[in-house]
Amino acid sequence: MPNPISQRSLTLSNGLNVVLVSAPRSKRCAAALRVAAGSHDVSPRWPGLAHFLEHLFFLGTERFGADETLMAFVQRHSGQVNASTRERTTDFFFELPRAVFADGLERLCEMLAHPRMTIPDQLREREVLHAEFIAWSRDHASRDLLKRLQPLSALHPLRWFHAGNRFSLPVPRQGFQDALKAFYRRFYQAGQMTLSLAGPQSLDELEKLATQFGGYFGQGSRVEQQRPPALLTDEPKPIGEADQRRMHLTFACEGLPVGQEQAAAFLCTWMNDGQAGGLVAELREQGLIESLKAEVMYEFAGQALVDVAFVLAATPPDASSHVPALVFSWLAFFKSHYRQLIEEYERLEQRRLAVSGALSLARYYSAEPDAAGLSIEAVDALLSQLTPAALLRTRAEPLACDTSSVGWRLPEPNPFLKPATASTTPTLPLAKLTFSSALPANGEAALYLRWTLVTAQPKLARMLEESLKPLTAQASQAGVTLAFSAYGRFWQLKVSGMAEPLPAVQEQALLLLGQPVAQALARYGTPADEPAVIPIRQLLKTLPDHYLNNTVTPQTDDLQRVWADASWTGFATGFTPSERDALSHAARLIPGLPEHSPLTVPRTTGTQWKIEPSESSENALLIFYPTPSHSLDEDATWRLFAQLMQAPFYQRLRVELQLGYAVFSGFRQIAGHGGLLFGVQSPSASAEQLVAHIETFIEGLPALINAADLPAQGKILRDQLETADMEHLQAAELLWQAHLAGHGTDYCTRLQHSLAHLRQDALLEAAHRLAHPDSARLCLSNRASPL
Repeated sequence: MPNPISQRSLTLSNGLNVVLVSAPRSKRCAAALRVAAGSHDVSPRWPGLAHFLEHLFFLGTERFGADETLMAFVQRHSGQVNASTRERTTDFFFELPRAVFADGLERLCEMLAHPRMTIPDQLREREVLHAEFIAWSRDHASRDLLKRLQPLSALHPLRWFHAGNRFSLPVPRQGFQDALKAFYRRFYQAGQMTLSLAGPQSLDELEKLATQFGGYFGQGSRVEQQRPPALLTDEPKPIGEADQRRMHLTFACEGLPVGQEQAAAFLCTWMNDGQAGGLVAELREQGLIESLKAEVMYEFAGQALVDVAFVLAATPPDASSHVPALVFSWLAFFKSHYRQLIEEYERLEQRRLAVSGALSLARYYSAEPDAAGLSIEAVDALLSQLTPAALLRTRAEPLACDTSSVGWRLPEPNPFLKPATASTTPTLPLAKLTFSSALPANGEAALYLRWTLVTAQPKLARMLEESLKPLTAQASQAGVTLAFSAYGRFWQLKVSGMAEPLPAVQEQALLLLGQPVAQALARYGTPADEPAVIPIRQLLKTLPDHYLNNTVTPQTDDLQRVWADASWTGFATGFTPSERDALSHAARLIPGLPEHSPLTVPRTTGTQWKIEPSESSENALLIFYPTPSHSLDEDATWRLFAQLMQAPFYQRLRVELQLGYAVFSGFRQIAGHGGLLFGVQSPSASAEQLVAHIETFIEGLPALINAADLPAQGKILRDQLETADMEHLQAAELLWQAHLAGHGTDYCTRLQHSLAHLRQDALLEAAHRLAHPDSARLCLSNRASPL
C-alpha cells in the first residue's frame, strides 16, 4: 500500500484559504487555485466576461513576459497546466517537477494578482474566444445540452447565454472595461480563493510555500454570491431529442443540505456500477441500452441537476417507457438498502486518494477543502427528490410498466481491495515477458502486452474493449488502470498502478480476452456509438493507424483463430520477486505465440498526405516528422528540438497569428517510433495555409538553436527524463516505448549520455535536414491534400 497522505487546512492573514496535502509517494508537485466566481456571477450585459478574464491571466505580467509566463514555463519543464471557468467557480491548476515547483507557483500567483490587461492583449484574445464560440455553437453536444435545459425556468442563469465572442465582449467600450475591472476586484481577492498544494514535501514545507506566494493576493473576505432563482417554476414542456438513440433523465433538485456534493457522488458511483443485479446490468440484459452514465451537471446553493444519460440499443423494445420505469424501480430499492454500501464506498474513496497523483489531489482539495465525509441526511434528501415530478422532460414518455419481476441486488465488494493471495502453482518464466528493474518496486508497477495480428480487426477490438468495461471500472476503484487499445495491426493491453492487486486484474483481463462475456460476443459488429469529437481530437485518435499504414481488410468473428495466429511481446516493471511470480502465473493465460521477431514498420519517405474526414467546417492538421532511425542520438536530437520549439510554436501560431485555439507541438512515440508532432485546428486558415505556417516555423529552428542556452536546455530535458523523478506510469511508458524500439533496459542511461553530448553543429545539420522539402513526414488532415 502506498504511503498514506496527510492534510492540513489553514487561513492566511490576508484571508486566503489554504489546503496542504503531503503525498510522499508522489514524484511531482501540483497547485490548484479555485476562485468562487464563475460565468453565472457576471452581469447579463456581458456574457462570457468571466471566461474572457480567465484567458487574459495567461498572457503574462510585467515580471513574467511571453517567454516566462506560467504556460511557457510549464511547457518548458514538461508539466501540465490548464484552467476552467464553470457556472460558479474558476479553477487554475498546474503540475511540475519538485525542483521548479516554487517558480511555477510564483508565476501562478503573480499572474492572478498582477494581470496585464492591455487593450491590444484583450483584442487579440477576444478573437481566440470568438473561434471557440464558433466551434461551440456548431458542436452537436452543446446544442443538444441547450435544448435539454429549455424546461428550466427562464429566470435561471443555466438558460442564459454565457459563451463570449467578439460581439458580447465590446473591449473598446468604457462600460465593458469598468465591468471587467469591477469583476476582477470583487472576486479575485484572497477571501474568495482556495489554494491547494500537493506534493512529496512535508506539510511544513508546503505551508512555507503557500505563505510566501499566497501573500501576493490582496486582503479580502468572502463575498456572498447571488443565490439563483428556482430551477423549475413552470410546468416542464416536453421537447423532442434530435438523436433518438440517446435518452436523458435529468432531475432538478432544490433545497439540498450541506454535503450534497458527496451525496451525489455516492449515488452516481453505484448507479454507474456495472455488476450483476444493478441498474446498468439489468438494462443491458433486457436489450434496452448500450451504456449508462450518471453525473452531476450543476451544483450550487442547495441546487443540483443530476443527469442520467443512456445510449439506447439499436432497436430498443419500448425503451421510452421501460428505461424510466426501471430507473425508478432501482431508485426505490437503492433508497431502502444504500446504507449497506457506505463502508465499501469509504474504502473506495480511501483507495482513490491513496493512489491519486499530485494534480488530482490538489484539484480535489481545492474543490472540497472542508469535505467531512458522507452525510446520511444529505443522501436521504437527494434521494427523496429523485421523483418523476423532478424530471426535465425531454420526451412525453409514460413512466409506468411492470418491474415487479426484477430482482435488484447490491454490488459485491470489490475483490481487488482485498489482500492478494500468493499463487502456490510454480510457473516457468516466459521468454517474451521482459521484467525490468529500471523502476523500483515501491508499490506501483506496470505491465504491457502487445499482440501482432495477421490483419487488423477493429470490430473484434471494439467487442473486446466492451467486454473489459466492467473489469476496467472495478480495477480503477482498486487503483489499477486497465486499458485495451488497437492501432495498426496491434492489440495492446496496459495494466498499471497499485502493484498488489495488479496480477489479479491481469488474470481476469486475460480470461475475458480469451473468452469474452456472452453479451459482448452478441454485440460483435455493432458500430461504435460515440459522440463526435472536434476534428483535431479525431486526428490524434487515428494518427497511429495512419502512420502504421493500417488499411481496411476483411473482418472475421472467429476470435480464437485470430488469437491462434497472433504473436505477442510483453514488458513489466516495478514488481517485487513475489509479485513477479504472481504475474508470471497469470501470464500463462496470454493467448497467441511468443513473438520471434518484431514487426518492422516501413519508414516514411517524403510527404504522405492522409485524410480523416469530418463534418466540421474548421480545418485541422497534424504533421508528424519521424526520427530518421531508432538511434539514441537521433532520439535525443528530436527530443531537444521538441523542447526548443514547444513554447515558441504556441506563441507564434496561437498568440501572434491567432490561427486557432488548438495549437500544440511535442515529441510523440507511435509503436516505439519517435517523432515531432505539430497540431493546429483553425476556423479561418486552410489546410494549405496551416502547412505553410508550420513549414515556416520549422525553417526557423536553426535560429532557435543558435539563440538557446543549449547546456541549460539540455539539463532541463535530462531532468525531465530522469526516471527517478518521473511519475511511475510516465516512466513505465518511456521504458515500454524503448522496448518496442528494440532498446535494452539501459535505455534511459544511454539516452542521458546522448543528451549530454549533443553538439551544436550536429543539431544545426539535423535541423536543416528536417526543414528540407524532401524530409519524411506524415500530414493528417480532415481536408484533401493541398500539396
